[in-house]
Amino acid sequence: LVWLLVLSLAWLGPALGGEDKEEEVVEEEEKEKKEDEVLSDEIKEEDNVLVLHEHNFARALSEHQLLLVEFYAPWCGHCQRLAPAFAQAATQLRNESSPARLGKVDATAQTALATEFGITSYPTLKLFRDGNRSHPLAYTGRMDSQGIMLWMQRRAGPSATLLQDTDTIAAFVSSQDLVVVGFFKDLRGEAAQAFFEVAAEMVDVTFGVAEAAELFQAYGLSADTVCLFKKFDERQTNFPVDPARGLDTAELTRLLRVHSLQLVMEFTNEVQPIPSPVTVLRGAWLPCPYPPPPPQTSNQIFGAKIPHHMLLFLNKSSPEQLSLRDGFRAAAGSFRGEVLFVVVDVTGHGADVLPFFGMTAADAPTLRLVKMENNRKYQMEQDNFSDSAIRTFIQAVLDGKVKPHLLSAEPPEDWDTRPVKVLVGKTFEQVAFDETKNVFVKFYAPWCPHCQAMAAAWEELAERYKDREDIVIAEMDSTANELENITIHGYPTLHYFPAGPGRKVVEYKSSRDLETFSKFLENGGTLPEEPPVSEVREEPPCPGQSPAPAG
Repeated sequence: LVWLLVLSLAWLGPALGGEDKEEEVVEEEEKEKKEDEVLSDEIKEEDNVLVLHEHNFARALSEHQLLLVEFYAPWCGHCQRLAPAFAQAATQLRNESSPARLGKVDATAQTALATEFGITSYPTLKLFRDGNRSHPLAYTGRMDSQGIMLWMQRRAGPSATLLQDTDTIAAFVSSQDLVVVGFFKDLRGEAAQAFFEVAAEMVDVTFGVAEAAELFQAYGLSADTVCLFKKFDERQTNFPVDPARGLDTAELTRLLRVHSLQLVMEFTNEVQPIPSPVTVLRGAWLPCPYPPPPPQTSNQIFGAKIPHHMLLFLNKSSPEQLSLRDGFRAAAGSFRGEVLFVVVDVTGHGADVLPFFGMTAADAPTLRLVKMENNRKYQMEQDNFSDSAIRTFIQAVLDGKVKPHLLSAEPPEDWDTRPVKVLVGKTFEQVAFDETKNVFVKFYAPWCPHCQAMAAAWEELAERYKDREDIVIAEMDSTANELENITIHGYPTLHYFPAGPGRKVVEYKSSRDLETFSKFLENGGTLPEEPPVSEVREEPPCPGQSPAPAG
């Protein structure tokens, strides 16, 4: 029996071991197959988007004359929202048999490519032309399918239509509300080439170009000139090319942006060929942690880089208030390019922005000037809406002679009895600048997800130090309160005001957790130095979002 058992084991052993070996062989073959797929230069597609990695990138460049590549991170919310639009644009380009294609690279996995092309945020889009990988062009268009399509089409074909006779140019000028025509005696000259560069970038505007002498004569021109034709305000605006300086692309772009806008804008939710100030109100006056892809009108308005916005709030159902637009418009011409004039109906879509100005519909008619670099708001006295009074007020603001109008909520009754002290505009200085206290302040927005995520840690910090006479933990809702000498650009922002005279305010930029906050306070407003950790790679933040510190 023992002998039979030994023989059985001897016979079954190789068979059983063989099964294990067979499984190992299959697993090894599958692993090798996956490695071969990664190492292969084969280019696969997902929704007509080329899936690129370091082994097929060179092939993709060699096979496609124009290749727009998105460097993304799988966890990035902005990338996830862009994906459907990117795929739609890729499909449209392919259906049109365009020489332009779209591709994508997972920059978190393909670190060599991410390093080579200096990827520091997600998503980053770069255009590769004619296989050249040493000088890719940064994408400057809108982050939607139509914007991507227009941007790529301008680079795949001529950026401006050649106009050869008077009938063609007349039809071109009348075809849209706004067109640009460049008149150049030599289309191969430097000025014309600069014009084509501008046309390639301003994809939301239609460009034409003319060289024939009869067309110069038909439009009363004798030298190279860029003409802006509009169906509103002044019908034609000429920008002559300086023979000595040539055509500066940045300056021409700015001039075209400024003069493409109506002299006085109407606040409306409709997307029109003529830019609407909706995006000004929602994209700049109202801060947003995750701004949506800007519509066409937004690119035109912010591309103009107009540093001030003058707003007339009125009730359009009142004929008396409607008549105030005449003086408002009369004042606008003096500040073109410096101040954007906007009429806001407080009973219409303008009602959405009234809280940002601390106003109600009953406050109309009233005027506000907004300085765009810091969202400072200036209030004009309401007893005079004449064009001369408006001009005088604006000039006084520009000259620094008017103080900003600052918002402040009323302090809660128990603002100083809670562990976290609740500050408002009118109580901020007496608490934050108390020389006997070390004051740690969180500036937040109620809707901000980062602020919500750190709220518990901030409460715990206040609870830990509530019995310390020399430490105050406080917070201020920056959407309802404004400070003259402190501008908040993102949420949350944390400032530490140390005790003592002549103290310097410290901005906290480290991890937002209880223990790191405590270390910061115990160390007098600094964090103790820690030994460097090698080979730690911080993931770049998504654009439009303050980077969350590691930890």
